[in-house]
Amino acid sequence: MLHELDTIFGSSGKLAEHIQGFQPRESQQAMADAVEKAINQQSHLVAEAGTGTGKTFAYLIPAILSGKKTIISTGTKNLQDQIFEKDFPLIRDALNVPVQAAVLKGRSNYLCLYRMEQALEQHVGFDKQLEAELSSIKRWSNQTTIGDVVEMTSIAEDSNVWGYVTTNADNCLGQDCPFVADCYPLKARRDAQEVDVLIVNHHLLCADWSLKDDGFGQLLPEVDVVIVDEAHQLVDTASRFLGVTVSARQILSLLSDISAEQIKLSSDMPALIDLTHVVSEDLKELRKLMPDQSSKGSWDELLTLKDFQHGLSCLLERIQQLFAMLQEASVRSKGLEACWKRCDDILVRLKLFAQQNPSDWIQWYETFRQTFVFYRTPLDISKAFSSFAFASEATWIFTSATLSVNGKFDFFSKRLGLDDADMIMLDSPFDYVQQSLMYVPTGLPEPRDYDYTRVMLDKVLPVLEASNGRAFLLFTSHRALQEAAELLLQKGGFNLLVQGDLPKQQMLEQFREMDRAVLLGTASFWEGVDVRGEALSCVIIDKLPFSSPGDPVTKARLEHMTSNGQSPFGEFQLPSAALMLKQGAGRLIRDMEDKGVLMLCDPRLSSKGYGRVFVKSLPSMPITQDIEDVERFYKRIENASARSANKIQQSA
Repeated sequence: MLHELDTIFGSSGKLAEHIQGFQPRESQQAMADAVEKAINQQSHLVAEAGTGTGKTFAYLIPAILSGKKTIISTGTKNLQDQIFEKDFPLIRDALNVPVQAAVLKGRSNYLCLYRMEQALEQHVGFDKQLEAELSSIKRWSNQTTIGDVVEMTSIAEDSNVWGYVTTNADNCLGQDCPFVADCYPLKARRDAQEVDVLIVNHHLLCADWSLKDDGFGQLLPEVDVVIVDEAHQLVDTASRFLGVTVSARQILSLLSDISAEQIKLSSDMPALIDLTHVVSEDLKELRKLMPDQSSKGSWDELLTLKDFQHGLSCLLERIQQLFAMLQEASVRSKGLEACWKRCDDILVRLKLFAQQNPSDWIQWYETFRQTFVFYRTPLDISKAFSSFAFASEATWIFTSATLSVNGKFDFFSKRLGLDDADMIMLDSPFDYVQQSLMYVPTGLPEPRDYDYTRVMLDKVLPVLEASNGRAFLLFTSHRALQEAAELLLQKGGFNLLVQGDLPKQQMLEQFREMDRAVLLGTASFWEGVDVRGEALSCVIIDKLPFSSPGDPVTKARLEHMTSNGQSPFGEFQLPSAALMLKQGAGRLIRDMEDKGVLMLCDPRLSSKGYGRVFVKSLPSMPITQDIEDVERFYKRIENASARSANKIQQSA
C-alpha cells in the first residue's frame, strides 16, 4: 500500500487533483506511512505531528484504505464536526471509495423528546425568552432527523433551555422511556454500529471505558483501529471519568424531576414534596459552611471547617430518607422509578466522600457562588488505561502537535502506560527561521513580584506598536489578565477584546475584522484556536505556564510523587508547563504564509537552567533580546506585503 499512498499524497496525486491549493508535505507522507504500518502490524503508535503537517489526512487515509472499522476520537466536538462535515467527504471523494462515517456524541448533545414534552407541559416560571426558545425547539423537533442540538444555531450554546430538553446518564429513562422508539441518542448509536469510520470525542471514549470497567456494557462498537487525535488532552479527560463526582446541581436536578413527576401524576404524596424542599435547604446550608468565594481546595481543608462534617451528615441522612420514600413511590411511574435509581447512585457517591480518603486517590472540592462539586480523582491511570486499551487486538494511534518535551515522549507515554508503543516525531513543514522570531525581553522582575504585570506591559507595548496590534496576549491567570486589561485600557490605542466579555467565537470573529486588535485570554485560548493570515501576527505569553501549586489535584500529585522518591518538578511540573507553552506558542504560525513574533516574557527562560527545556521544546525560531530586531522583522513583513500588492496591481 506504500506505493498507493505515494500516488495519493504526491504532487500529482489524488489529493492534488481534488483539493485546490494542496501541497505535498514530507511529514504528512511520513506520518501516513507510519499509521499504515501500525495498522498492518497491529502495533501501537504515538505520533507527534508539528503544526501544519496535515495529520487528519495522514491518519484518515490509511485507516480508510485498510478497510478496517475505525474510531476517531477528538478532544473537542468542534473537531468532530469538522472531520465529519469537511475532511472525511473530501477524502472519500478524492479516493472514490464507498466508505461511510458517522458522528457519535454523548446524550446531552441530542434532543430528548421526553424531557422536551415534560418542559412544555410544566414550564411554570419560565421567562419569555426561555418560552420562545422552547417553542423553537418544538418546531425543530418536527423537522430534524438526527436531533443533534448543533443544528439549532439560533439558540446560544449556553442557553438554559438545553438543560430542560436534553438528558444525561443521571436522568435518562433508558428502555422505560415512552419515546424510546424515536430516541435520537439510541438512533445515533445504532447508526454507529454500521459505519466504517466512527467519529467520537474523548469524553465519549472514556465514558465507554468506564462502563466496560464497571461491567455495565458499552457505548461504542468493537473496532479494529482507534485513533486518538489531540491526544495530549486524554489523560485529564480519562482521570475525570475514572473518578467520582457529586454536585449540588446533580441533587437539585433530581429534586426538580421528582417535583415534575409528582405534578404530572397529581400525586397524593405531599410528604415526598416536603422532603425535596428540606433537602434543597440542606444543600444551601452545607454551601454556607464552605468558603464564600469561588475556590478549589483539598478535602482535608473542608474537614477543618466548623460544622462541615455535621452538615454533610445531615445531608446524607436526608437523602437516605428521600431514597426510602422514592423506593415506595417508584411503582407509580417509570419517571419516579428512574428518580429512585438516581437517588441511590447519589447516595452511594456521597457515602464515599464521608469515608476516609484512600492514598491513591485525590479528594477535593470546588465551590461556586451558590453551588459546589465534590471530586475523587485517581492519582495514576496508566495501568488502568493500558489494560483497557490493549485488552483487545485493536491498533491504537495517539497523535497531537504537543506530545514531546525536550525531544522525548516519556511524560506522555508514562501517564498512559504506553511503554510498548512505537514513537515518531514529525517536524512542522513551516519555515520558522523565515516566518517567525522569538523575543525574550530583558529587565523583567521575578514573576512573583507584585509589579510584574505593569512592568511586563511596558515591554509589551513597543511590540504591539510594531505589530500594529494583531496580537494574542495569553495569561496564566485570570487575575493577571484583568490587571493587564485595565492597564491597557488606560493606555489606549488598541481595540481590546477581553475573555469573558463575549462568547469565544464572537471574540475571534471580531478579532479577525478589527484594526489594531489585541485579544487577552487565558487557558481556553492557549489551544484549539486557529487564526490564519495577517490578522494574527504576534503571540505574547506573560509567564511560563506552571500549574498552580495551590491547585488541590496538583498539590496532592506532587506530595504523592515526593513520598515515592520521585522528582515532582522534573517529572511533572516542568514537562506539563513545557507542553502548555508549546500549545500557546502554536497559535502563531498556522499556515505557510503566516509570519509573526512570539514574545515570551518570563525572565526564568534565561535565568534558570530549566529554561532550555522550554526553548528546546518549541519550534526552532531565531531568538532575540533586542526590541529593534522585532521592529526590523515587522518592517520586513510590511515591505514584502507592499511589494506583493504592487505586483498584483501591475498585473491587473
